[in-house]
Amino acid sequence: MAAATSQSHLLRPSPGLRRASLPSPSRISFALRAVSKPTVLVAEKLGAAGLELLKEFANVDCAYNMTPEELCAKVALSDALIVRSGTKVNRSVFEFSAGRLRVVGRAGVGIDNVDLAAATEHGCLVVNAPTANTVAAAEHGIALMAAMARNVAQADAALKAGNTCKWIQTFTFILSSLLQICKWQRNKYVGVSLVGKTLAILGFGKVGSEVARRAKGLGMHVVAHDPYASAARARAIGVELVSFEDAISAADFISLHMPLTPSTDKMLNDETFAKMKKGVRIVNVARGGVIDEEALVRALDSGIVAQAALDVFTVEPPAADSKLVLHENVTVTPHLGASTVEAQEGVAIEIAEAVVGALKGELSATAVNAPMVPAEVLSELAPYVELAEKLARLAVQLVAGGGGVKSVKVTYASGRSPDDLDTRVLRAMITKGLIEPISSVFVNLVNADFTAKQRGIRITEERVQIDGTAESPIEYIKVQIAQAGSKFPSAVSETGEITVAGRVKDGIPHLTEVGSFQVDVSLEGSIILCRQVDQPGMIGAVGSVLGEQNVNVSFMSVGRIAPRKHAVMAIGVDEEPTKETLTKIGEIPAIEEFVFLKL
Repeated sequence: MAAATSQSHLLRPSPGLRRASLPSPSRISFALRAVSKPTVLVAEKLGAAGLELLKEFANVDCAYNMTPEELCAKVALSDALIVRSGTKVNRSVFEFSAGRLRVVGRAGVGIDNVDLAAATEHGCLVVNAPTANTVAAAEHGIALMAAMARNVAQADAALKAGNTCKWIQTFTFILSSLLQICKWQRNKYVGVSLVGKTLAILGFGKVGSEVARRAKGLGMHVVAHDPYASAARARAIGVELVSFEDAISAADFISLHMPLTPSTDKMLNDETFAKMKKGVRIVNVARGGVIDEEALVRALDSGIVAQAALDVFTVEPPAADSKLVLHENVTVTPHLGASTVEAQEGVAIEIAEAVVGALKGELSATAVNAPMVPAEVLSELAPYVELAEKLARLAVQLVAGGGGVKSVKVTYASGRSPDDLDTRVLRAMITKGLIEPISSVFVNLVNADFTAKQRGIRITEERVQIDGTAESPIEYIKVQIAQAGSKFPSAVSETGEITVAGRVKDGIPHLTEVGSFQVDVSLEGSIILCRQVDQPGMIGAVGSVLGEQNVNVSFMSVGRIAPRKHAVMAIGVDEEPTKETLTKIGEIPAIEEFVFLKL
């Protein structure tokens, strides 16, 4: 692929960047040369190391504490936006961006403050930083659990309040009175031990797993509930995966680590509290919305829940008179889960790298609204990505009339088992190739399926195993458009579909089939397809017309049914021929039909 002159992109690069030659086939990305730097809007404070990374690549606009209106005004001038948890990136933000915003970076894990549906519809990639603050969040969860169990916050507040009072007392107080004023109340703040207790972890992802490891080290018995977690991974840590009901009913302590989604919203409520062991203790360093806060106050008042330790709230910051925050059995912190020096710098670097990569056209491994395709799969499929898009571009330009494209079949032939072939990226590029040449819509891996559905295009895929080497993931790709007339009737196969097929040779995509005709041309530049009577002099005749009009020919290939019958000639050209030139080609006596196709 190193010799290719262009490369299909998964994500649209910033308008201020343009494509250059691709230096390596190992990455599906653009090699970019800056014409003018993209602009990254940083809406909340970001670590210095991350800002420095951003400034090496982009113009960085740091604007904090913006109103929604100010955010919309700024984002219309930005190619990327970086937020933490305090900025709401809703549909209006994407609408005001008018298509310019290409990536939203969430400096942290949770993305419930970003409207993913709106981002996807507008082709905007959303990336997060899920690994850098994992340990910090887990440590904070353990810290809150231990502090809650031993009444650290309450005892600290009481002792400090008493000491403050001491200074305003008269010197006539006797020692016993002084001790009472200082609230040296050891008996009141007797705690409970962690060792031997059952901890139920709800949400067994990265943070939940780290909490489990630390809790095991404290001598706790750990169970977990997560419908998507691997039982083998849990067993390796010494954790048993159980049902939600079993987890909450057996737990002495419950630690929450799930994202806020429609299915987890107010997951802990009056009904679920009633199923818990009386005196359970709850820690939440995930998202405030996963707990019904009014129900939690009722559970605390009734004694079902003995204590709660909360780092997150449904509304942040919570109201000054919040019954939950002021409850004597609740320990609170102001969303400090990721607030360590190390985590802040790590998150800043991780999100900066993800945003810069996205602006370069790379698919981030931390994308949350695009298919997660392993890096090794992306690397292997790199040349086939370009092939898929260009075949689709050819096919849609062959469609005649105003009926449009409604039904498309894509066939992937491989020497490997169909189950071993991940075609999600290729499908997205097929969609891109079908829609972009005939509309102003921008399509990428983020919004491909949505855009196809919106336009009523049904794409079916077939994976065919053929004799071939398993070293190559794909032998050929075939694109067929059904129920459509063609500007070039010879592109219609015997089964009635507009048909084009191709393969990758030496890293370069080649067109190998048009209708029922076999050809072999590199998919570079633009192509003229001609159907003619197979007779001597045809290559020279067409070449002469192009030469007279100063149109450079890069290659020619002829596929025929049989000698002296009919043939299809594919001609690669570097420049777009004028209408006059194409008319002259059509006037050559043996030419029966022709079409010009831009790649």
